[in-house]
Amino acid sequence: MSSAKQEFIAEASELLEEAGRLILEIQDTCQTGPNPDSINALFRSIHTLKGLSGLFGHQGVSDLSHALESLLDELRLGKIEISDEVVRFLFNNIDILRALVEELSQDNKDKEKEQDVSGQLKNIELFRNSLAGKTKGDELKGVIDESMLRILTEYEEHRLKTNVHEGKGVYLAKAVFSLADFDKALEELTKTIKSKGELISTLPTSSNVPPDSIGFNLMFGSLEPAEKLKEAIRFEIDALVSPKGAEAAPPLQRETTLKSTTTTVRVDIEKLDRILNTIGELTLAKGAVKRISEELIESYGHSPLAADVNKISQTLERKLAELQNQVLEIRMVPIGQIFSRLSQVIRKYSREIGKRIELVMYGEDTEIDKYIAEEVIDPLMHLVRNAIDHGIEPEEERKKKGKKESGTITLKASQRGNHVIIEVKDDGGGVNIQRVREKAVEKGLLEKGAELDEKEIVNFIFMPGFSTKEIVTEVSGRGVGMDVVKEKLAAIGGFAEIDTKKGLGSVFTLTIPITLAIIKALIVRVGAMKFAIPLTSISETLVITRGDIQSVEGRDVYNLRGEMLAMTNIGRIFALTAEDAERFFVVVAGTGKRRHGLMVDELFGQHEIVIKSLGEYFAGIRGFAGAAEIGKHEVILVIDVDSLIDDAVVKQKATPVIKSGAF
Repeated sequence: MSSAKQEFIAEASELLEEAGRLILEIQDTCQTGPNPDSINALFRSIHTLKGLSGLFGHQGVSDLSHALESLLDELRLGKIEISDEVVRFLFNNIDILRALVEELSQDNKDKEKEQDVSGQLKNIELFRNSLAGKTKGDELKGVIDESMLRILTEYEEHRLKTNVHEGKGVYLAKAVFSLADFDKALEELTKTIKSKGELISTLPTSSNVPPDSIGFNLMFGSLEPAEKLKEAIRFEIDALVSPKGAEAAPPLQRETTLKSTTTTVRVDIEKLDRILNTIGELTLAKGAVKRISEELIESYGHSPLAADVNKISQTLERKLAELQNQVLEIRMVPIGQIFSRLSQVIRKYSREIGKRIELVMYGEDTEIDKYIAEEVIDPLMHLVRNAIDHGIEPEEERKKKGKKESGTITLKASQRGNHVIIEVKDDGGGVNIQRVREKAVEKGLLEKGAELDEKEIVNFIFMPGFSTKEIVTEVSGRGVGMDVVKEKLAAIGGFAEIDTKKGLGSVFTLTIPITLAIIKALIVRVGAMKFAIPLTSISETLVITRGDIQSVEGRDVYNLRGEMLAMTNIGRIFALTAEDAERFFVVVAGTGKRRHGLMVDELFGQHEIVIKSLGEYFAGIRGFAGAAEIGKHEVILVIDVDSLIDDAVVKQKATPVIKSGAF
């Protein structure tokens, strides 16, 4: 993909992200009257996108942006009233623009097809026509002097009418400034006026202005009387229209900022990936230098040469760690960016399905790697849609249960060690355990008389094609979604847990690593092969004998401080050992209720590793997250702890994942 196209996609994505946020602001103030600043900002975002796409030659995006810009212009001029219908229409078209930009990012080099948006353009035109003539304008005859009205733009006249209609007073502040610093002084005056009401128009004037000075007439609307305004503004003020009600409520304070410079730059994530790959290669070189240092000490003792190499090794290790941390900091983004996108999904789908949903968010400042943040958005979206459709009951049903009519979805993020924990909680009816069991039996996933606890039954909802929804809707019911959650999380080394209570709701807890860059791993031996297990997945290690292992319902377990720990023999799973040894090392992996014991033959200690993909040829093999290089260019496999735990739980007994001789 060309650098020009990458630049366009990055800029367009930011503009659409901002547009979505602004539509949410407008939606939140539909009933009380939208903030004109939000509508203007939305108009500017789409206007910028139109110009940008035209500059880069993407006609489809440009044409659709232009049509939306015309619609937004009518909104800001008051020719169309803001309503739920308008908000939904705007959201839908922002989604279409996102899809067009995403289509461009796929970079089809075989043919640059022209994006056909004729259907969308026709829809926008029909929508505008359907709303034409539905608004009522307030006339200003006899209210404002006609000579003053003639110098106002159409937008300024609309805002003047709106302020009069809302019962605000309309004032004219006459300010004179020195030419030397009038820009800063005018900015301060503008801030003060905006804190008291809405600035309608700013016009320069030469009437009664002394030399080396410049004058301005600032028209604004406010609920406050002229006497109070003069104290704050400290310039001559004429009342053009008196406010209705002398003791009206004070206006909403809106803080505004004007930044002339910025210290941030946009960096392509692929460039950071390349830097991390280089750091990864340097880490391998550092490991080789450290090994050479140790071999020199073994062969020649603490000679000056050996000491010098050892010192260089330690310095290289320290500086590489600093460099890695600095690059990772650049890649980190607040999870609040993802929560903001999810809030748009919640608003959209709750309206489509006819349910009132309140969104509560905690921990928006929790930081996570940009790549992982983008990968986790789909799982979170599926969980949110599932909560809206399956979890939250209809209003009538909630009233019968004594619940408030609107449902609540809570998004919560927090950091725990090298992981980020994200919770998606709803106060709905909870997962119907019996219905899940019946569906699992119906699909042949479970024998009719099989005895499983509730947690094991609930996990069936993560199976591909599994859905308890009888009616297919736009939101859910097709049997896709929850399996995507599991697959996406597994791909980034994460997993999901479910805690559900009938009538009270469900909590989906996602545990994901903060970053996928260079990680520390425990090197183990199973049979004649070495493997790496990420330290982020390990809580402790043990040494046990064959006699310590008990069998409960056909499963191997170990009594770990009074808790039955499920065990999996790695040698048996991978068909590397013929029979069990007398003594095992146990790696206790997973967290919380997902703790599991992995039995290996030997532990070799910690190593920094760079996980490399196994490639498409081995894409279908479960049990491995990738490969890594250690020591003297020795390549070992990295164990995917989560998939091994899943296999052990779902299958209820260990079965070979890979047949002997596969490697």
